[in-house]
Amino acid sequence: MTFISFQIASTRTKRLRQAVLVTVTALALVACGPSEPEISGASPDMRRLTDQQYVNAITDIFGPQIRVESQADPLMRTDGLLAVGARAARITPAGFERYYSQARTVAERVVSRENRASMFPCVPKDAAAADDSCARQYFASIGRLLYRRPLTPTEVETPTNAASEAADVSGDFYRGIATGLAGMLSTSKFLFIIDTTEPDPEREGYERLTAFAKASRLSFMLWNTTPDEALLKAAESDELHTKDGLKREVDRLMTSHRLDTGVRAFFEDFLHFDQFDTLEKDNIIYPAFTIQVAEDAREQVLRTLVDHLILREQDYRDLFTTRQTFITGALARVYRVPTRRPAEGAWVPYEFREDDPRAGILTQIGFSALASHPGRSSPTLRGKAIREALLCQKVPDPPGDVDFSLFEDPNSPNKTARERLTAHRTAPACAGCHKITDPIGLALENLDGIGQLRTTENGALIDASGDLDGSPFTDAAGLGRAVSTNPATTSCVAQRLASYALGRSAGPAEREFVKYLEQGFLDDKYSFPALLRRIALSDALFAISAPSVSPDTVLSNADRAIQEKAQETPS
Repeated sequence: MTFISFQIASTRTKRLRQAVLVTVTALALVACGPSEPEISGASPDMRRLTDQQYVNAITDIFGPQIRVESQADPLMRTDGLLAVGARAARITPAGFERYYSQARTVAERVVSRENRASMFPCVPKDAAAADDSCARQYFASIGRLLYRRPLTPTEVETPTNAASEAADVSGDFYRGIATGLAGMLSTSKFLFIIDTTEPDPEREGYERLTAFAKASRLSFMLWNTTPDEALLKAAESDELHTKDGLKREVDRLMTSHRLDTGVRAFFEDFLHFDQFDTLEKDNIIYPAFTIQVAEDAREQVLRTLVDHLILREQDYRDLFTTRQTFITGALARVYRVPTRRPAEGAWVPYEFREDDPRAGILTQIGFSALASHPGRSSPTLRGKAIREALLCQKVPDPPGDVDFSLFEDPNSPNKTARERLTAHRTAPACAGCHKITDPIGLALENLDGIGQLRTTENGALIDASGDLDGSPFTDAAGLGRAVSTNPATTSCVAQRLASYALGRSAGPAEREFVKYLEQGFLDDKYSFPALLRRIALSDALFAISAPSVSPDTVLSNADRAIQEKAQETPS
């Protein structure tokens, strides 16, 4: 998704120049800065596509006219990221049924009369009968994109045979193709990012990722989608096994407008934005909060992030103090700010005044409303979100026998959240958690449960002062400054980005690599694109240890069931 049209052309040109500058900087760091430490990597494995990766892959392979919505089993957030949880994800029988139903829908749209002319590399001899030659040509071509590598002869024959049988029964070549294609869309080879390996020619007895597996890691990390044709060709020619070839492709991927999509995907995961799918507010207490406000609130944070980090390449830390953002008419009404009236649904730049306590993404609706209860704000939830999502610090879960009546009693003489939370902080079982969450969450109490500015609660003046690890503040803007200068803020995003790219938690074996990234982040003046690039060019991104079992065999039973389903003849 693009921003203000006049920014784009100049920004993309700027990126091309900056890619050269970043390369020179990277070479200088190699010469005089810390070198990348070696890591052994993990055993080859597979990661299930996230919902958005599934949707992006279908759209990029078949075209924007083929619209889908993923209905996969939910991923388990692991060490702060869904992307890490995808490594342990499998497909339940019910999840498979949803995948296969979606695959049939996609396949039928692909072979429809309005789409088939642009989708097929050949024309069957007779549209009312099977044509194995044309089917093989189609499945080999489309399969290369679906499986993110060339297909083996057996992999081509499986859908070809399914298509032939279905065409014989239905008397329709294209119905047969739809059957074979649905089977391909339902296999683990499409639904999972698989670490395919080959013998390492430079280390006898060791394996390395194939060039196609490297292409997938790069593309899903930087673009959040399947490799494009250019990247697959670079893999076919083994360019990705050379430093120069890898650098050329990383330069191309990072200077594309599609980098915006990849950055948005990371921060949606990093900030736990999957919670927007279940966000609810009491419409009696908050009549201004609508579905449109919720959608715009999510988008506002992402637009701010991409504009700040990618389009203008600003210091990552300044995300928590910047007053520059974008708003819609729906958001302006909740923020209660004057702005030129934008067209319905249009986005316009906006900058909060210097005397406004709202500054940085923590004071945007997308954070304050998400980390709140349906009918009220929550200093504890907000403090926990900051600690866990932004600082990578685990907050203990509350004990099962907590008495919330002291906080929720409407007849309590304690009018403000600060007064009510004092009761929890004095309870021994609750003190440890509230001690690390409340002093920072209370700084956002000038924002109600949907992010509307207020100065009082129940008629009492709100005290928004607090402390973050020794850095005192008096309001939400001060909290943003404290977060921006906290060392954990930059180390956390570097650690999470490494885990996101590797598809696994950055554990003790990767500790030195994470330290290397943190130092590089500092050296690059906290440039997020430079951090991305450093990971993309690292040996660590592609490091693997000797495989204990071929990942292709992990879901062999599921694939057999899928193939049987794919061979069912159409009704």
